[in-house]
Order: sequence, then C-alpha cells, then structure tokens
Amino acid sequence: MKARVKWAENRTFIGTSGTGHKIVFGTKEEDGTTPGPSPMELVLIGTGGCSAYDVVSILEKGREPVEDVVVELDADRADATPAVFTRIHMHFIVTGRGVTPAKVERAIQLSVEKYCSASAMMAKTAEVTHDFEIVDSAA
Repeated sequence: MKARVKWAENRTFIGTSGTGHKIVFGTKEEDGTTPGPSPMELVLIGTGGCSAYDVVSILEKGREPVEDVVVELDADRADATPAVFTRIHMHFIVTGRGVTPAKVERAIQLSVEKYCSASAMMAKTAEVTHDFEIVDSAA
C-alpha cells in the first residue's frame, strides 16, 4: 500500500492514496478555520469505516436484510505527546426489516476483535468498546 502527502499551504495538506483518490486535510489555521479533517480525525474515521465495511459484509453474507449501517464514534486522546487515542467507543446503528440482534452483535464482535486492522491497531493504546441499536424499517 502506498500514499503521498503534499503540503499545499499554511497547515493544509493533500493526501493521495495509492489508488489515486485525494483528500484535503490539515489543522486549525491562525484564523480558526480548518481546511478539512485533521490527521487524527482521519484515523478515527478510518477505524469506523474499516469496522462498518466488515459489519455490512458479514451481515450480507449471513443474508440479513440490512439496509443501512452507521457508526458513530466517540474518542478520547492522551493529554501528553504523542496524543494517542486512549478510548474509542463505536455505536453502530443498523437498519433493516427484521434484522436479528444476535447476528448484528456477532458481526460487530468479529469485526472489532478479528477482521478490522484499524481497530486492532487502535486497541494497542485505546480501550475500544462498542454497542449497537437496530432500527426496524418495517415499523
């Protein structure tokens, strides 16, 4: 896997993935504006994306009638440098008609504990927890 990061101006950078996708990111400018997510926000988003991908894939393979998956993440970072994540909580919201709670719980557990490389890395410095809710779209 490869990537490239180029300084654009001030505290703004452009990241290019090995597949050619670009994202503007950076940290707070002197005037208080931000050019995009910070690098650590991208790490958190990547962790949620990694796990969401797994959960969708596992539920689809299990023929669950999943229509949507959202992961809301809440995290704390260390006060000292480096300010690594010390706590990450993932709240999954799974929508579908008659989705089985036990299968959702198992899919999340498999993702967080076995398949998601990002959450495995984060678990080296952070307590990673999760919960979920199911929204029945038939209701």
